[in-house]
Formats: sequence, structure tokens, C-alpha cells
Amino acid sequence: MRFRRSGPDNGFTEFVAHRSGALFRTAYALTGDVHVAEDLVQEALERACRQWRKVAVADSPEAYVRKVLVNLANDRWRRLSRRGERPGLSGVPEMADPRDRFGQVDLRAELIEALLGLPMGMRSVVVLYYLHDLDARQVADVLDISSSAVRSQLARGLAKLRDSVSGAQAPHTPSAAFGGTK
Repeated sequence: MRFRRSGPDNGFTEFVAHRSGALFRTAYALTGDVHVAEDLVQEALERACRQWRKVAVADSPEAYVRKVLVNLANDRWRRLSRRGERPGLSGVPEMADPRDRFGQVDLRAELIEALLGLPMGMRSVVVLYYLHDLDARQVADVLDISSSAVRSQLARGLAKLRDSVSGAQAPHTPSAAFGGTK
């Protein structure tokens, strides 16, 4: 999607309006905490805003901001790991909302909890591949790793997720719980 490059903000406001929801879902899947996810999205958008002239002319401004977001989440995870803290699931309802006719709130919460059990690099690969429908090469570009490392991390991550997500109604792929297509 191309964003308008004229006017005082050169399309930044339009970009935020169109893509902040997707960026929030990524941040939430990486952190499992609504408030931390909001902070990460805000910081990533702030960094993008400071460099928007360069970002706007890139092939994909969203890819740039998504990379910043993933790097911020990785930095946060490293910082917490050094302090011996283990970030947990927060801001997720305990019970499914009765108005949710698809009844997937519990499954989503369980999937986010399972994602939080993965190492951060593996979690990043799974989230980018399934939530954003990126192929292995694109994930490798975002994370600065090889395509074979992406495939390896993805296979191992999916095996761990399958082991940790209980119930017969668990989806075959994590994206089904997020509404993705893979």
C-alpha cells in the first residue's frame, strides 16, 4: 500500500491510521501484554516518524516499522532476561466473552501464552511468518538471519506450540487463531 507523500506529515498520519492495528497485534503476540504492546507500537511509530522522509520512500514502510517493532521487543526481552524477570500474559480476559460467537478468545489467550514460552527469536519467526504471512525469505530479511534458520526455527517453534496448546480443537497452524491465512 502506498501512502500519500504530500502535505505536512507526508502520509505518516495515514500510515498510522491504516497499519497501527496490525502492528499492535504483532507487538501483543511478541509480548503477551497489552500495555507493553501499546508502548512498543508507540515507540516504533515515534522512531518511524523521526525518519519518515526516508521511511516513506522505502519499498515498504510497514516492513521498516515492523522490523523496528521486533527489535524493540527483542531488546525488552533481553533486558528482562538479564534482570531475571519472566514476562507473562497480562490484559487478557480469563473467560471467553459470551458475545464472541466464534468462541476463540480462550484459544487466543492459550496461544499467546504458548508463544510466550518460546525463546524470543523463535517467537519472532513464528509471529512474522504466520501473523504477517511473510515467506521465509522475508522473515530472514526482517530478522537478519538465513532462510534456513527461519525454516528451522519455524519447525521447532511449531512443534513446541503443538505440544503446549491443549485440546482437540487447537488449530493446525497458529494463524487460524489470529484469523490468518497460512
